[in-house]
Amino acid sequence: MIILVLALNIPAKEVSAAWSYNDIMALMSKKPEDMQNLIMVIGGDSLMGTNEASPSKTLKVIITAYSSTPDQTDDSPFITASNTRTRDGVIAANFLDFGTKVKIPSLFGDKVFTVEDRMAKKHNGKMDIWFPQRNLAKKFGIQETDVVILD
Repeated sequence: MIILVLALNIPAKEVSAAWSYNDIMALMSKKPEDMQNLIMVIGGDSLMGTNEASPSKTLKVIITAYSSTPDQTDDSPFITASNTRTRDGVIAANFLDFGTKVKIPSLFGDKVFTVEDRMAKKHNGKMDIWFPQRNLAKKFGIQETDVVILD
């Protein structure tokens, strides 16, 4: 069984005690602007969906790059601080929790990075992107740009 609950942003005077499907559709066809504020909650498996974007935060951050070489990491260069294997999309940051998703739109468009590694304590407030080859990391260099923190 799937239970669908709809919450519409409408004035209280238009609220009815019990609405049928047709009542809801008629209301939405009269006020299409209300559809922008439509929130859905689906019960059963506790799956929730909304058309409103989750809040994000944008920070200006200095970003560097690293690769899996012992002089840039520790004695286990292919294992991150969160105990995962290095791979494309891994980023190191001391100021964000493991698992935090970020985007760097000006450099990587919509690509999503996940915080799974840490940097030396002297680099608090910075980020370090993992690259598969040292020459790619060196080519990236040091850049300051906006980072969007997704969650």
